[in-house]
Amino acid sequence: MSQIHNISNELQTIRDYLRWGVSEFGRAGLFFGHGTDNAYDEARVLVSHVLNLPFDFEPDLLDARLAMFEREAILGLLKRRIDERVPAAYLTKEAWFGGLSFYVDERVLVPRSPIAELIAQDFEPWLSGTYPQRILDLCTGSGCIGIACAYQFEEARVDLADISLDAINVADINIARHELSDRVRAVQSDVFEWLEGERYDLIVSNPPYVDAEDLADMPAEYHREPALGLASGPDGLDITRQILRNAAKYLNTGGVIVVEVGNSCVALDEAFPTVPFMWLEFERGGHGVFVMTKEQLLEYADSFA
Repeated sequence: MSQIHNISNELQTIRDYLRWGVSEFGRAGLFFGHGTDNAYDEARVLVSHVLNLPFDFEPDLLDARLAMFEREAILGLLKRRIDERVPAAYLTKEAWFGGLSFYVDERVLVPRSPIAELIAQDFEPWLSGTYPQRILDLCTGSGCIGIACAYQFEEARVDLADISLDAINVADINIARHELSDRVRAVQSDVFEWLEGERYDLIVSNPPYVDAEDLADMPAEYHREPALGLASGPDGLDITRQILRNAAKYLNTGGVIVVEVGNSCVALDEAFPTVPFMWLEFERGGHGVFVMTKEQLLEYADSFA
């Protein structure tokens, strides 16, 4: 605490703390991949959180002098980010996805899927202009994908499913936060196992897809996240195989499934060489997301068996 007090005597303005954070983050070799991709934005997230300012606060405020309690609170968060390798979203208990704010903590992954771009585009042309009445966010985590879908399709009913009861509890927090309990529910389910009898027009999934080698090599920040939300067997495809084998049963005629597998896209193509996966491209970055119709799932059912 004495070190924090000494530093806070020297640093006085918002600009001072942003500069100090960027320098110390660089010196510590931190990794950024949980909502930001650089040291300045990461420091700005933490500073604006303490000061209750929007992330894009006015530049005129950069030279505002801070009260001592504000300085010490900022330093405390910056030092935790360095010493504990905790992603900023876990320190602030907030992450953004598709322009929406979500509660997050160490029970769920920090939202960062490129699927947000597809949601904003109404999943076109894959839905062919139809309006999904029933949507499933499979392996939901915080619930961000399903809740963003509920905003985009204002009359749809949405299920958020996850095997983790911890994740379901966080998803429930976010359902309440967005006042969507009349259309959105969180359901504990091991992939499709506890969804028997349900049928959907659209299934969206960002399942665990990290292979064993990549998981071991990940920066420390990723090891602050629940391994259950990342690891998926030797090649990263254990959960994806289950999804491909069973999804058709839970889709209505004409239904569509969208699945993110990230870097495991290469392994997926190798595992099913006869299946023509439709890999999507994103204007704002991201990769490893494919789309299939119910009819395609049925056509290649023997490959997935």
